[in-house]
Amino acid sequence: MAINKLPLLLLLSVILVFLNRPVLSETDEEDVLFTGINSYRTTQNLTTLNKNENAECLADGIADQFKNKPCTNDTGSATVPGTEPQFANYPQILAKCRLNVSDTRDGMIMPACVPRLDSSLVLTNFTKSQYSASLNDSKFVGMGIGKEDDWIVVVLTTNTPEGSFSEDTDTKHDDDDHDDSNGFTFRFGLVNYMLIFLFSICLFLY
Repeated sequence: MAINKLPLLLLLSVILVFLNRPVLSETDEEDVLFTGINSYRTTQNLTTLNKNENAECLADGIADQFKNKPCTNDTGSATVPGTEPQFANYPQILAKCRLNVSDTRDGMIMPACVPRLDSSLVLTNFTKSQYSASLNDSKFVGMGIGKEDDWIVVVLTTNTPEGSFSEDTDTKHDDDDHDDSNGFTFRFGLVNYMLIFLFSICLFLY
């Protein structure tokens, strides 16, 4: 009987390995770009930028506005200054992040479109484009990054009241969002282990 169980044990081991293999985070491109921009700033003898959650919220909202829009030769970092897209619902995007115009006007919003967000091209869309002037500006102290489809958006913040991206109220709503996500991941992982545990018991009782 032990010999007959061996293939099932091997199958169980394969399933366990598959369920626990590393999964790329959905924010990998954002993390890579964040690190790349700060490395670039370091080479320019500038201070690195801190992660700003409010700017990140705005970047996510702006990126969502570009959803399903194709990359062309005059979009994103190639946009001609003065022809940037204007969003009629911009006040609503700000409100969703508990922000307002008065504390974001000194910031900088920089969208870029890169097919499949190729990591070898994303960084250069910021460091070797019109955006490099902003990245080289010492007045910026913070950064938030969001992405959607082929679009990735960087929002820069300052330490001035007009560019601090400080919320009107607390950030509990953001924390709740993160808690929900982490809770889902935990529950999903727990179900996997419980299924394997029950399967193992049935196997050995058989």
